[in-house]
Amino acid sequence: MREPTSPSAPEARASAAGRERPTHVTLAVVLQVRGGRLQALLWQRAREPYAGAWALPGGYLEPTETLEASIRRHLAAKVDVRELSHLEQLETRSDPERVPGEWQLATAYLGLAPVGVDPAVPEDTAWHPVDRLPRLAFDHGPITLAGRERLRAKLSYTNLGFALAPDEFTIAQLRDLYAAAMGHHVSTTNLQRVLVRRRVLEATGARRDPGPAGGRPAGLFRFRSRELEVTDPFAVLRPPGR
Repeated sequence: MREPTSPSAPEARASAAGRERPTHVTLAVVLQVRGGRLQALLWQRAREPYAGAWALPGGYLEPTETLEASIRRHLAAKVDVRELSHLEQLETRSDPERVPGEWQLATAYLGLAPVGVDPAVPEDTAWHPVDRLPRLAFDHGPITLAGRERLRAKLSYTNLGFALAPDEFTIAQLRDLYAAAMGHHVSTTNLQRVLVRRRVLEATGARRDPGPAGGRPAGLFRFRSRELEVTDPFAVLRPPGR
């Protein structure tokens, strides 16, 4: 993956002095629930500006390349893109001063990986809790938080939970994933009632054996569709008491 301000960038890059036309990069906010926390995939820059700071995966858009093809190409250098369960365009940033010495547009994508997947990543790349991000380069901090807010919003009114969950799960497991992503407690009973009523979930008919503590075997569920669907355009998942 090339550093977005490397002197060996393509000829299409505008000179900092002339600022005749902008360059264009694609970035990815890749999120996954790991260890019970929502985490983002970041890589550590080796060059100035922001040497040593962490950054979102991404790089320059090449001639004749689509935005999605660009981000998939750059992500492939950091993570197996086949492990992503969802990818969508998030936002474009166009402030001429967002990158020192370069007029650069940035189009960001939101990528999600299901729990339990642990793709290999290079030595300069690691997962970081979104609620405790390290020092980030450029405007990558606000972009990362925008990705988290997009995820939270869509968990309320779509079936996007499929992108965080394994193929089959108990309602308690799904509750924990929603709680990690939303940042607040989620009621198991309410979550099941809402998602079943919207026909988002269906029972598999199988049950998971109880753990060491015993108890009744828990029923297993799955998402009816693993493609994004709007299920209730006016729904909002709020913290308890609000």
